[in-house]
Amino acid sequence: MTTPDINAIAKSLVAPGKGILAADESTGTIAKRLDSINVESTEDTRRAYRELLFGAKGLSDHVSGVILYDETIRQKTEAGVPLGKLLSDQGVHPGIKVDTGAKVLAASPEEQITEGLDGLRERLAEYAGLGAKFTKWRAVLRIAHAKPSPYCLAANADALARFAALSQEAGLVPIVEPEVLMDGEHSIERCQKKTAKALQTVFEELFRQRVRLEGMLLKPNMVISGLACETQAEAGEIAARTIETLRRHVPAAVPGIVFLSGGQSEEDATRNLNAINALGPQPWELSFSYGRALQQSALKAWGGETGNVTAAQAILLHRARMNGASRSASYNAEMEKSAA
Repeated sequence: MTTPDINAIAKSLVAPGKGILAADESTGTIAKRLDSINVESTEDTRRAYRELLFGAKGLSDHVSGVILYDETIRQKTEAGVPLGKLLSDQGVHPGIKVDTGAKVLAASPEEQITEGLDGLRERLAEYAGLGAKFTKWRAVLRIAHAKPSPYCLAANADALARFAALSQEAGLVPIVEPEVLMDGEHSIERCQKKTAKALQTVFEELFRQRVRLEGMLLKPNMVISGLACETQAEAGEIAARTIETLRRHVPAAVPGIVFLSGGQSEEDATRNLNAINALGPQPWELSFSYGRALQQSALKAWGGETGNVTAAQAILLHRARMNGASRSASYNAEMEKSAA
């Protein structure tokens, strides 16, 4: 049985002017982030960095939820407050990544399948007890030759739907993330075609597995040129193709779409979301669930030094404010200059 408030939680996660901070980097990924600022990745440095992010005063002005990693939801601040409680005390929903990562897909070694369904029902119950209000599962879909193949799409859609159904059973809002990667030389036209097929496959499976659409969120890629493509589409074209694709393949019952940044720069991710929202009201709220596009400059400003925490938090809040403005298409480049 699903609990009656998951619809309300889903709506609150995409409240006007707000979006989601993705801070669910695995231990290996966060080690790479910390290495980029010459900080050793230890349990303490990872906690200190996450505490910096979650403890920023005013975070809830433009951040409705934060996706955590398994280690993080179990950690406490230096003062002994659980990090999830640090968020909920500010009115920010703690969430949790529940997949265990992408592995090679059997019989199709160039593609990947996301694992983590084993024991998921029990883990979801534990996470709910730790204060989580929503969950996330990411499927990785790479454009190359005839890929992603129908086999890869079907396998990942099945896993996404099973995850979503189990999350709702546990009273948690699932964020379904079928990411068509930016990596590659593909054109924006090809990205649109592959994204459309991915969304179609995923929603067919969500229907089949009885997932309540009103109690979930979708976290897709924007329709965008491959990083190595010679022709890089401008924000206007990205917005138009993204909206066209979503209107064709995402049911209106879904309360919100929270875009991933997927390798875009901080300002590009904000500019593109602004252009998407500038196309007018849509059936769903159009928001953000950004990781690096919210964190990168703050991480560099921190540099592992306690004395830099306030400055780093100010940068994080600025990026959250910029993306909050893009929710209503009121963002412009002058806002970046005034903050500097």
